[in-house]
This record gives sequence, C-alpha cells and structure tokens, in this order.
Amino acid sequence: MLSRILRQKSKSSKHSTYLSPFVIGVAKATGGTILGVSTITSAIIAGGLVGLAISFRNLPDVRMLRNYVPSETSYIYDIKGRLLTSLHGEANREVIPLTQISPELKRAVIAVEDSNFYHHQGVNPYSIGRAAWVNWHKGSVAEGASTLTMQLVKNLFLTRERIFSRKLAEVILAVRVEQVFSKDEILHMYLNNIYWGHNNYGVETAAETYFNKSASELNLAEAAMMAGLIQAPEQYSPFINYSETKRRQAIVLRRMRELRWITPEEEREARQAPLLVGKPTAWRTSKSPFITEVVVAELKERFGDERVIQGGMRVQTTIDYYAQKMAEETVFEGYRNLRRSGVRADQVALVAVDPRTHFIKALVGGVNYKESQFNRAVQARRQPGSAFKPFVYYTAFASGKYTPFSTIEDSPVRYRVPSGYYSPKNYGDTFAGTMTLRTSLIQSRNVPAVKLGKAVGLDKVIETSRTLGIKSPLQPVISLPLGSIGVTPLEMAGAYATFASNGWYSDPTIIVRVTDSRGNVLLDNQPEPTLVLNQWATANLNSVLKGVISEGTGRSANIGRPAAGKTGTTSSERDVWFVGYVPQLATAVWIGNDHYGSLGKGVTGGSHAAPIWRSFMLKALKDEPVKDFPATSQFSRP
Repeated sequence: MLSRILRQKSKSSKHSTYLSPFVIGVAKATGGTILGVSTITSAIIAGGLVGLAISFRNLPDVRMLRNYVPSETSYIYDIKGRLLTSLHGEANREVIPLTQISPELKRAVIAVEDSNFYHHQGVNPYSIGRAAWVNWHKGSVAEGASTLTMQLVKNLFLTRERIFSRKLAEVILAVRVEQVFSKDEILHMYLNNIYWGHNNYGVETAAETYFNKSASELNLAEAAMMAGLIQAPEQYSPFINYSETKRRQAIVLRRMRELRWITPEEEREARQAPLLVGKPTAWRTSKSPFITEVVVAELKERFGDERVIQGGMRVQTTIDYYAQKMAEETVFEGYRNLRRSGVRADQVALVAVDPRTHFIKALVGGVNYKESQFNRAVQARRQPGSAFKPFVYYTAFASGKYTPFSTIEDSPVRYRVPSGYYSPKNYGDTFAGTMTLRTSLIQSRNVPAVKLGKAVGLDKVIETSRTLGIKSPLQPVISLPLGSIGVTPLEMAGAYATFASNGWYSDPTIIVRVTDSRGNVLLDNQPEPTLVLNQWATANLNSVLKGVISEGTGRSANIGRPAAGKTGTTSSERDVWFVGYVPQLATAVWIGNDHYGSLGKGVTGGSHAAPIWRSFMLKALKDEPVKDFPATSQFSRP
C-alpha cells in the first residue's frame, strides 16, 4: 500500500514538532527561550481553537461524505461493450477505486502537493507557519498551506475566496475529515474529485483525455505530468503549451527524487520520455447520434434528466456498432444512387430488428445527422401504402375463414363514405378478375385488399396492428388496408419481426441493461417473448410474402436465401417502402421527403426501396446461417 511505503520512507520524521517561522521570529525578537516559544504557541493555538469553535460551529458535518456521490459521466455502449458516447454536465468524471489508480500517480500527487500527507492530521503546522509569515508581510492571503485534505474540503464544501475566514473553515473541516476517514479514503475522494482540466473531474477521465488510457496504466512520466496539472490545469495543459507542461513535469520529478521516492536515473528517463498526448474527450460527439438520441430520450423518460447526465450510468444498448455503420453507409449510398437516377428524394430511413429478441440492431433516422437531427425512424409517421396489407391478410387467415388459395374478385367497387363515394384503384388502373388471395398480395392488388379488409372487419385489422405493436393513431376508414394512415419505420420493422418469429412478440427495445457505476442494476430489458399470433396464419402469411420477393413486386429484394417482405408505394409517390425479413433479422426501409413532395412518377417501393433493403441485408447477414420459416403443415388451422 502507498501509505505503508510513505510511512517507511518518512518514519524518522513521524513525531517531529513543527513551529512556524512567524512564532520563532517573535520568540527571538523578545529574547524568549524555547519554553517561551512553546508558551506563546500554546496560547495562540488554545485561543485560536476557542475562537474557531465559536465561529465555525455551523460548518457542514463531514460525516455526510460517507454517502456523498459525486456527479459522474454516464456511458452508452453497443451490445458488445463498444463505447458509443458519454453524457455529462460540466463535470466529466468516472469514479474508480484507489486500487485502480497507478501507484506512480499517487506518489507523484502526494510528492508535489502534500509530501507529509500520511503523517499530519489534516493540517501541516510547518506549512501554515510559512504561509502565515508570507501573508503577514504582504497583508493578504498571498500563499496557501493546503494539505490534500484541506484541498478536498475546499472543493466539496467551501467557496474559492482567498480570505482568512474561509481558510480557517478549511482547517477545521480538514481536521474533522481526518478524524472520520482513513488516509486512503481521503486520497480516494481527492483523486476522484479534483479538476484536471478540459472539463475532466477525477483522475480516470483525465487519464483518458491526456493519454487515451486508464489511470491504472499511467507510467512515471505520465503520472508526473498529471500531478503537475493540479496547480493550474489549463495553464500547464499539453494541449495548450507542451513546453510549459514539460517544465512543470520536471518540477514534480525533481520533488520525487528529493524525497528519494525515485532514483536520479528514473527522474532522467521520465524527463526525456516524450508524452504521447491524446485529445480532449469531454465533449466528444456520439459515434451514432441517431442511436444515442433515442437512448437518451428513453433514459430521461425513465430516470429524469439529472440522473442521466450526472448519475454515472452504464447503458448497454441492443445496437451492434458494425451493423449500425453498415446501415448508415447503406442509407447514404442508396440516397446518392437515388439522386443520381433522378429520384427527388431528400431522406431515407432504415430500422433493423432481431425477431428472436425484438432488439433494435440498427437505426438510421436520415441521410445526414449533421444537416438534420430529425429522426425519421422513430418520429416520422408516414403512410406505408401496400406495406400495410400483410396486417389485413394475416387477419383474414387468423379468422379461419380464408387460406392463401381462397379467391377474391379484383373488380371495380364503390363505397359510400362521409365525403361521397370511394372507389379504390389498382396500380395501373387495371383489373384482373378472380384471383387467389396469395396472388392478389404477391401482385399487390389494391381492390382485393380493400374488399378483404371490409370482409374481415376493419376493427379486427386495427386489433391485429395493435397486437403487432403499431401505436400510431388508426381509424377504421375504408382505405385503411392500403396504408392510408401514418406509421413509423420502427413500428413497421417491429411488426414484421413478429411475422419473422412466427408470432412471438416483445416490445422492440434499444436498451438491454442499465447499471450505476457500482454495478447495481437499474433496468433489465431481457426479452420475454409472448406468442401473440396464430402460428398457422403466420406461417401462411410468411409463405405468401416469400412469393412477393421470388415472383412479385419485391424481386429486387432477392438476397439468395429464404426471405419474405412487402413493397409499399403511396399515391402520388410521396412515400415508398420495403419491409422484409429472414428469421434472424427484420428491416424496414422508407424513402421520402420531409415536405411530402412527390418522389417522381414511376418511383415504387419495389424498384427503389427494395434495392437498399437488399444491400443492407446482404452485409448484415454475411455471417448468419441460412434459415427458412416454419412450414404451414406444422400448425393446426384455427
């Protein structure tokens, strides 16, 4: 232990008596003897203590430090522990145990700030005497005499005014702290609380900022530099003045050598070693801002702003950082190709959900976060068009009255609505007559979908949508089966993930687990899937939606393995979609404009959104085994 090392090095001075130069000077001037000096000193101390006891009896109770929790930086990680971003107010701090701080750093700090730390009781009489002599001559507080303990209480309890009353309070509180806490406890609090420059409070974030390493890994040269920062962190910062940093480092090393805590050779080597300085990390930006924005919003809703920013949370998200980067690159590349081909699209959004857990694996809310922070993946409710039709067809299959080979008429129809009459039209304004439900969905015929929705009941379709996690407002209007209502890409990806899992549902989540800095669990979002769909009906729907990719409107989404999905194109080509899935991943892609303008005549989900979906899925599934969906024959018809 550091305390044992320092006690061994200074054992001979443990019981030394310290007399201030001021007191000695007074004794000599009056011809006093040592007895006179002792008498005067005792009188001053006795009188001073009585006065202090009266003046400072309302000082804080230092025992509250037992439960003191400093503000700490919160960290957000991906599913595998890769750091995405950090959150903090003014203080960027991560509290770590004393045992995780480099011994070199502990020795360097004590050497330059308070070499008698392990031998005094909170106050160093010799230092106070020296400072009193200087201050008496100057008529003001020109020199301090702060021990580490005094610095600690100043930072935690007092203002920074350089006045005598504050200094006296500092002394009293330091003595009290020494009576309650061990030296190692005081050193632990000190190193985790003081300011190290560039918004870093505490040694861990400072070590990461200056050297891109943990405080436990600092060598002698780095430790001496860090210790030298304490007196004036910005003035001695290597980011501001490297030569001044090295000059201050040399002072620390010389002090350590004078104390015989390092050898002259160690001093020389450390002085000559170049400092491989990192860069400030306190205000670094998120690696995936669309992700961290959603995470922070959920955390603040659950825990409140202050706890998220200052509570030292460790947040494990469901995101795979590499899948997220693939998604961001795919979205940007897809957007660029759209613009090159003349499509008037300003935005693309993508959401990928793991059907086995309903964990969100990737989420991209737009083409460029720096240009627009609006997160379309979770905030934009856009019409899904024909991508909504699977909810209607599933409802029909689950009723037990229909199979994929039941027939329906694709023929003109007119419905009375409050504004007059509504006549649904197919894309291309053609009709195909009698056809199976399977064919009508694979070809994305509008009229059969509206007729089927009316037959099974629009309220039932809404009920299915709610079961699948669609929370956006839905109305039982006759055009509902054609996706005339607004939903988010996240809602669509989550709903289709339930089809991919053959009916098992969990609320889609972006957070797996939240703990505090000590490892106490604050939130555990381990999946608890519930079977919410009829599995025979779901298996039939999956079979039909596989046909959309193999022979229907989604052929551009073919990825060379069993996959199901559905295209979506709204009237006037304002929104185009492709939502598809394999057993391991469900992904929704949306293309559109924030001003709801048309993308251009002939733009469809099959020809424009499906290729973006295909590009992402090929990358994301590269190392995933090929799997198929359960066969209909495994389940009983309702």
